[in-house]
Amino acid sequence: MSNLLTTDPIALQAFMSETIFATADAVEAFSGQSESVSSPLNPQQVTAHQESVEEFIYQGSKAKGILFILRYPAYPYFSPEAEEAFVKTIGALKLTVADVAVVNLANAHNPNDFKRIMSFFTPKKIILLGVEPLSLKLPEIAHNSYMHGRIATVFNTYSFEEMFADMVKKKAFWTEFKSLIQHQS
Repeated sequence: MSNLLTTDPIALQAFMSETIFATADAVEAFSGQSESVSSPLNPQQVTAHQESVEEFIYQGSKAKGILFILRYPAYPYFSPEAEEAFVKTIGALKLTVADVAVVNLANAHNPNDFKRIMSFFTPKKIILLGVEPLSLKLPEIAHNSYMHGRIATVFNTYSFEEMFADMVKKKAFWTEFKSLIQHQS
């Protein structure tokens, strides 16, 4: 533990893949030996943070109401190639990774429950990147097609890997995605 450079619970959560529990005695002992940390952890901070742990692990922001749902078991979000394509794609529509929310349903922490997704993210536009609608108990939606709900529009499309392999899929995605982001409310 002597190489630990932070006791900030949010920073630790970003780098740790497993939940860590500590007793009040352990936290006090650690805080006492770490003089270089400007704000040592105390039991009240640990308790407050544990209560505020989000229901979903995701990247980006929920503020604009744009949610990308994917299922990449081998990566936290995207493969390196898919991430580059994703950043370029949303960038072409004047969006950044910080403007949209991205949730990977392959992450065991994230519930595969559409009602909970809607409740937590409150999206207006949902893009299913290679995630079959039936896996979320949604009606069947053809690829590059929409389902308009009372609250949100769901756009079902291919994963980036599928689009890399087929230029026709890529062009069809781009046309519909651009329309969804620019025109539909």
